Amino acid sequence: MREKLEAIKESALKELREAESKAALDNIRVKYLGKKGELTQILRGMGGLSAEERPIVGKVANEVREALESFIEEASSNIKNREKELKLKKEIIDISMPGKKQVLGSRHPLSLTLESIQDIFLSMGFSIVEGPEVELDYYNFEALNIPKNHPARGEQDTFYINDNIVLRTQTSPLQIRTMEKQKPPIKVIAPGKVYRSDAVDASHSPIFYQMEGLVVDKGITFADLKGTLDLFAKRMFGEKVVTKFRPHHFPFTEPSAEMDATCFLCQGEGCKLCKGSGWIELLGCGMVHPQVLRNCGIDPEIYSGFAFGFGIDRMVMLKYGIDDIRLLYESDVRFLNQF
Repeated sequence: MREKLEAIKESALKELREAESKAALDNIRVKYLGKKGELTQILRGMGGLSAEERPIVGKVANEVREALESFIEEASSNIKNREKELKLKKEIIDISMPGKKQVLGSRHPLSLTLESIQDIFLSMGFSIVEGPEVELDYYNFEALNIPKNHPARGEQDTFYINDNIVLRTQTSPLQIRTMEKQKPPIKVIAPGKVYRSDAVDASHSPIFYQMEGLVVDKGITFADLKGTLDLFAKRMFGEKVVTKFRPHHFPFTEPSAEMDATCFLCQGEGCKLCKGSGWIELLGCGMVHPQVLRNCGIDPEIYSGFAFGFGIDRMVMLKYGIDDIRLLYESDVRFLNQF
């Protein structure tokens, strides 16, 4: 019996030396020390031994068990260390190798220009208002002195959800909503996306961005309008810019005007950008029509105001010398990387 126990020990040690994985160790443990293992079977057969042999064999069997358990634990520790070393070797980082280039995006020229414009007007005491792009016909047209069948609706043909709901053609509805909710003094700008059913070409898009402004208070005059917009033009395009105002017509302002600025490319001498005139049209503006004030519950005998509006896309094109509005919406990385 003793010889058999020694043979089991030697056999187990040989297999433990050759084991290279945790799975192999588990198989050896089960083979020799499991419920049906070789050592366990010998221990169960000790009942057939004589009283003199039983303590001797029992002592040897316990020594073999302790030896096997010790060798298995040592082999397990060695395998763990080997696996750890292999893992570390695979995870070694060569710090002398160049890193992978991270491609970073940049601000879109529309966003850059919008932020610049907002900063200019915020510095003049304006606040920013926002509102729905899907608008009621009343706010988009009627409250702005543009009743149904008015010729101006043809110039602002838009996308209708139904007879009473449209995609806004301008951010002017935000002026109406502001005057309804807020008593004068009012001094706000309203930037946002607008929609018109224009055919796409180099200068037209069915979706574009607009900025409108509104000031209402006691004693507001056209001089306040001119001073505000002249300051805006100088901060936007340079101190040498000169502005002029031409009479125009808008249903929601009276009197109305278009504001031009000297071409900032040729400084008013005439070039391709300004078509030889020396001037570039920037925006439309005027004094808020008395009826628009009445529509919002503001007494035009006490209060007056001015409003203005322009396309942000147009400002982007003028500022960066872009000759095709489609470039702003095609997401061509070669174009956008310039900014």
